[in-house]
Amino acid sequence: MGPKSSLLLAGVAASLCLAAPLAASVKDGVDAWSRGDYEAAVAEWQGPATQGDPDAQFNLAQAYRLGRGVPTDMDRAREMYRAAAANGHVKAADNYGMLLFQEGKREDAMPYIRDAADRGDPRAQYILGLAHFNADLAPKDWVRAYALMTLSHAAGLPQAASALTQMDSFIPTEQRQMAQSLAAEIKTASDARRTAVLAQADLAQPATPVEDATPRVPRRVATAPIAPSNASGPSYMPATAGADFVATPASSSATQTAPAPVPAVRQAAAGTGPWAIQLGAFGVPGNAEKLWSKLSGRPELAGAKKIFKPSGKVTVVLAGGFDSRDAAGTACQKLKASGQDCLVTRN
Repeated sequence: MGPKSSLLLAGVAASLCLAAPLAASVKDGVDAWSRGDYEAAVAEWQGPATQGDPDAQFNLAQAYRLGRGVPTDMDRAREMYRAAAANGHVKAADNYGMLLFQEGKREDAMPYIRDAADRGDPRAQYILGLAHFNADLAPKDWVRAYALMTLSHAAGLPQAASALTQMDSFIPTEQRQMAQSLAAEIKTASDARRTAVLAQADLAQPATPVEDATPRVPRRVATAPIAPSNASGPSYMPATAGADFVATPASSSATQTAPAPVPAVRQAAAGTGPWAIQLGAFGVPGNAEKLWSKLSGRPELAGAKKIFKPSGKVTVVLAGGFDSRDAAGTACQKLKASGQDCLVTRN
């Protein structure tokens, strides 16, 4: 082995000696954090963070955000999240995007929000779903909006249930049904992407990061209903919490009036025929009951039977028992004339 080869091997050995203490230092900090010794943890992470270790940078960001071991310092936390994200730390990128959004820097935040949503983050799916619904920072796409909000709701984000309830009032039944298929496609793709990204991150980041106490999307600070604004969907203003939204007042065009009475539809065998009218599809089951309670007394549905049919993550509401397609079609036309969306189907 020549001198040149010896020098190369010596360089490799030196780099390994440097890498091992660095990783150990980050891990020592995690152990200290787990014991509740936050000051010791921060001390362990300072050096590696300065040298560009993304785990140490992320953990320091958490410490500064939570005020553990150091005074709360959101500016410092933001900078550490940004540095860790630039070094490929996925959770840091997610938190950085959330902080930017909460601080009102929404355009800067959206690339991070979209990337997090693509990996199945329910907070990001909630924000991106609202963006598509409002045509604000994203193209108007009510099918994708409902799909993203459905996934966020399924993941347990409380705000998503409220958003779905309001979306149910404006998104047509057909689009909500399309959203269920799209939600399944998005989930499959996001699961695959998240697995690939986290596997890659595990290879690059051997140290276990500190607990993921990530910022939560604040609860809605207003209970005003969503109201479509012209043709582009509802509009929102960021609330003081940043990631929250306050609905703008409903326009006069959104005011709903009671439908005028219409003649009952004759049925040869009320409640027993094979045809049905689909009245809605809801991500929140309680809304299905509300719709049936609202419409069951209508003369067009006299003698019809209530049918609730599960379809993926939604409950489909049907009025069944029409003896012919024409009878169901006539009833549906009268419902549409009074403002109630519907479609004829064979049960």
